[in-house]
Amino acid sequence: MDEKDMKILDFLITDGRKPFTEIAKELKTSESSVRKRVKKMEEEGVIKGYSVMVDTPKMGYNVVAQTGFDTNPEDFLSVAQELCKFEEVKKVFTSTGDHMIMTEIWAKDGKELSEIIFNKIGKIKGIKKVCPAIILEQLK
Repeated sequence: MDEKDMKILDFLITDGRKPFTEIAKELKTSESSVRKRVKKMEEEGVIKGYSVMVDTPKMGYNVVAQTGFDTNPEDFLSVAQELCKFEEVKKVFTSTGDHMIMTEIWAKDGKELSEIIFNKIGKIKGIKKVCPAIILEQLK
């Protein structure tokens, strides 16, 4: 990857729908050059896919919680895999730091979040600690 590839990625990270013609104009190159570079980055796995950023309250999800989980060491991978099965759990990360597993959970309200965490997820064998942090506002 060179500097031009990095600039193309910066544009796409900011706006995944930015037309290649606009990127080309800003980089003073051809649209076909941008298209070829993006295709190559997709083939090499640099670009894994494209996603949509949504306004969760407009979808009816008024509570978004970044939730940390600690597990018994022998249950770590199975707990992470089980968390991936819940529709309400939108993202699952293995991590170092304060918690072994971090998730993003969407809920309609606090009551639903409690139900998800304590009555659904809380039943997974091997979870030792659950630490939800409710997101107040996403700035970036």
